[in-house]
Amino acid sequence: MKDCDDSPGRYEHLTRTRLEDPLAISRAAAERRPHPGPQLGRQNFIVAADHPARGALAVGKRDMAMADRHDLLDRLQTALAHPAVDGVLATPDIMDDLLLLGALDGKLLFGSMNRGGLAGLVNEPDDRFTGHTAAALQALGATGGKMLTRICLGDPATVSMLESTAKAIDSLAERRLVAMVEPFLSVWDHGRLRNDLTPDAVITSMAIASGLGSTSAYTWLKLPVVPEMERILAATTMPAVLLGGDPSGSPQETFDRWQTALKLPGVQGLTVGRTLLYPKSGDVGEAVATAASLLNGVKLNGVNLNNRPDRNGRTEQEVSAS
Repeated sequence: MKDCDDSPGRYEHLTRTRLEDPLAISRAAAERRPHPGPQLGRQNFIVAADHPARGALAVGKRDMAMADRHDLLDRLQTALAHPAVDGVLATPDIMDDLLLLGALDGKLLFGSMNRGGLAGLVNEPDDRFTGHTAAALQALGATGGKMLTRICLGDPATVSMLESTAKAIDSLAERRLVAMVEPFLSVWDHGRLRNDLTPDAVITSMAIASGLGSTSAYTWLKLPVVPEMERILAATTMPAVLLGGDPSGSPQETFDRWQTALKLPGVQGLTVGRTLLYPKSGDVGEAVATAASLLNGVKLNGVNLNNRPDRNGRTEQEVSAS
């Protein structure tokens, strides 16, 4: 990981700022340099860090892997420092920490909106919107908001969850903010909610999610990498980003699946969390660099990925200097 102070008090200044100067968070948001914006042909790399707020602290067999907030911030700063990483997907608490740390300059910001469907909760499909609101994201200068949309046909809470999701999409669209919708068909399986990752189930969840809200102009889909991705991507015209999920199998198998899927039309990039922040090798920087090499087929052989042109043909260095 990034070389940094590993003392127990290394983030004490965040606590002090929250206590004595909470308006520093909004000032940091207002003063940060924005990202030039998504564009077709330039795949975006977004690091996800919204799992803890849903009580999902496990990574693989480590039940409390994400419990240490200081360690998580270390890992996030390492990932965000890589020039190919475009942004972050986070809950308000983590987003605020990263703003205070100055780690989000020039980055895309996606806020996590619904975290009420706690992992293992008896009514987990009733995924209430307890995080960022569209108004709060607009005030932050964010790119958009993300919503987990688990469609459980055997649970009556699904209909109200879909209604809430549609309202959130409309609220974002009114502000011209992206709605990143992460749909699944889910089933109760021996007392646990399980996502059905068969191709037909993924396609069905996409069809339902795509019709939510009064406009789809600002809707993206966040999709798992499963078999038959070509058929799955043919089921939508919306921009799609690939999610990582809880790492399983070998790292090389994961990267190979991502590489194949990233070549398909409509794939706008990666939105990955645990796989990169807690890699089996233990080296966050190495895992991020490997994933970055898959974007648009670019390899890290001396190419400055941070210098890819924006929609106006300018590099990020040129944007920063203007």
